[in-house]
Amino acid sequence: MDSRRESAETLRNKCSACFRQYNKMEHLVEHMKVSYHSVHEPKCGACRKHCRSFESLREHLIGPLPKAECARVFSARGCGICLNIFDSPAAARYHRQACQYSRAAPMPKGGAGGRAVAMACKMVGGGSDGSVDLCARVCLIGEDENVIFQTYVKPTAPVTNYRYEVTGIRPEYLRDAMPLKLVQRRIQDILCNGEPLWKIRPRSYGRARILVGHIVDHDLERLGLEYPAFMIRDTAKYPPLMKTSKLSNTLKYLTQAYLGYDVHTGIQDPYEDCVAAMRLYIRMRSQAHPRDYASGSGEVQNNYPAWRQREMERMSPEELLALSGSDYYCWCLDP
Repeated sequence: MDSRRESAETLRNKCSACFRQYNKMEHLVEHMKVSYHSVHEPKCGACRKHCRSFESLREHLIGPLPKAECARVFSARGCGICLNIFDSPAAARYHRQACQYSRAAPMPKGGAGGRAVAMACKMVGGGSDGSVDLCARVCLIGEDENVIFQTYVKPTAPVTNYRYEVTGIRPEYLRDAMPLKLVQRRIQDILCNGEPLWKIRPRSYGRARILVGHIVDHDLERLGLEYPAFMIRDTAKYPPLMKTSKLSNTLKYLTQAYLGYDVHTGIQDPYEDCVAAMRLYIRMRSQAHPRDYASGSGEVQNNYPAWRQREMERMSPEELLALSGSDYYCWCLDP
């Protein structure tokens, strides 16, 4: 009898997001305070469990030790790229054809289609051992994958390693390359789009464009540029795409896992990196999350003040989850 009572009590103290169980209600409340569960987390389409990242969801569905019932459903009706589960095997097969991208071919120059711009750079080496990154090539594309701006960049220091096997850059390509100062002005004009940099504000961007990329901070640093952090969408730092809370995945892995094709199989083209980052961004932005939920602003949204402790310990797990919010900005909230 006591064991049945204890089991029922533990079930009542079960997190309705990640399904962890606690002996006492106050322990569940403490868990909710630090977990930041929200509607923006990846969820299993079979059991509806919330996962911190898509990597965690992948482990849950098809990892070495998956949840057996979820793995069975996923193998019959799931998509291995977007990790969604569909109503029937036929619907899943039809979806997979559209879900998997093919490798991009360079597109002609055009206008900046859409609100976002993707940027990628290729670096050559400077310094005595060639380990100092010097930007030698840069590319920017729009959401339509058309090239907005692409050029070789004249390095500001002597090049000691052209890293040809990766960059494909030879000395003659940089001899008459565009000076860095001019490149800076061109990129700043494209990103700000006529909006003064100091006028750009969170969630009211004006005409300024969202900057997409992979390890964007490094590219901006090598270019000598600054851009507001709230306008940057970095696939290396977006929590749902990270390996762990502190460890990023490579662009090569993300492209293979979540777009279904390979990059970096030879000489690396910055256009190809731009396209991969943009496609990842659009896929994440298109996640079907409730749009009226006041979470995902990048600010602490949990509503668990100490003075409500007694009240919260009397709530159901579902009511506690309704108070919780994301601790990162979800890209589905972008305009």
